[in-house]
Amino acid sequence: MVRMQERMLPDGKRLHLQDGPIDLIVGADGAPEQVTRAYDVARIRFSTILDELCTELPLLRQPTLRQPEGQVARRMWRATADLARKNFVTPMAAVAGSVAEEILYAMVTVAVLDRAHVNNGGDIAIHLGPWTDYDVGLVDRPDNPSLFSRAHIDWTDAVRGIATSGWHGRSFSLGIADAVTVLAVKASVADAAATLIANAVDLPGHPAIFRVPANELQPDSDLGTRPVTRDVGPLSLAEISMALDHGAAFAQGLVADGTIIACALHLAGETRTVGDVLLDQPRRLDTDAGRQGQEIPRLD
Repeated sequence: MVRMQERMLPDGKRLHLQDGPIDLIVGADGAPEQVTRAYDVARIRFSTILDELCTELPLLRQPTLRQPEGQVARRMWRATADLARKNFVTPMAAVAGSVAEEILYAMVTVAVLDRAHVNNGGDIAIHLGPWTDYDVGLVDRPDNPSLFSRAHIDWTDAVRGIATSGWHGRSFSLGIADAVTVLAVKASVADAAATLIANAVDLPGHPAIFRVPANELQPDSDLGTRPVTRDVGPLSLAEISMALDHGAAFAQGLVADGTIIACALHLAGETRTVGDVLLDQPRRLDTDAGRQGQEIPRLD
């Protein structure tokens, strides 16, 4: 039985790859023969990734200092190893970003591209050649998507990875953030950091927040019995501000130690931003969502 699915999207420019839970949108700009070469190797590399990850799932679902064997698994491990010294996090927190990174790496290794991106459910790895840029739309409610702004990434910026996390997404969250979008040097690191920042946006013990042990929803969850958010009731403006303060403080620590470059945190219509790209350089953040190259993240 053929499991992997592939097709060009209606625009004739982007490639859609799907295998089990992994769903990628791949884009590349450059000479036609180089783009064709990049897409060919993306297909080949993608066809092996899910099986590789499955062979090491027991290890990847637990905090570990032991380096795994597979290339994607190693990316996951490297992205979470330092974070795990102070926080509960497993390599699975970086899986989507690491897959995106691996496919992009395969593409740019064999082809000369002006620009490329791999979007894995909202976790995006990007390649920018000289004089190119990239726009990413920022959403505040992924379950009812609307763009509240846009981050502009220039080829001279350090940002090459973008990830979004929150309790509305496919993955479980310990916090109550509607969405946290992180910009970092790597997609794998952005993925792991977005998970932890979203966890930190929280009001522990609040009666309006309904939680369930993760393993009651998914028996093999890497979160075990930790309570994950399933619903958030009405919160006062003061409570919303307090929860965002918790997340922003955690994010500021990750900016200070160089783990991430910037992030935007959203809860109940309120937004906080942390980091240079989003705060100190407003030319890279505006509400015009129409530029070529924009990618709207789907929530992880």
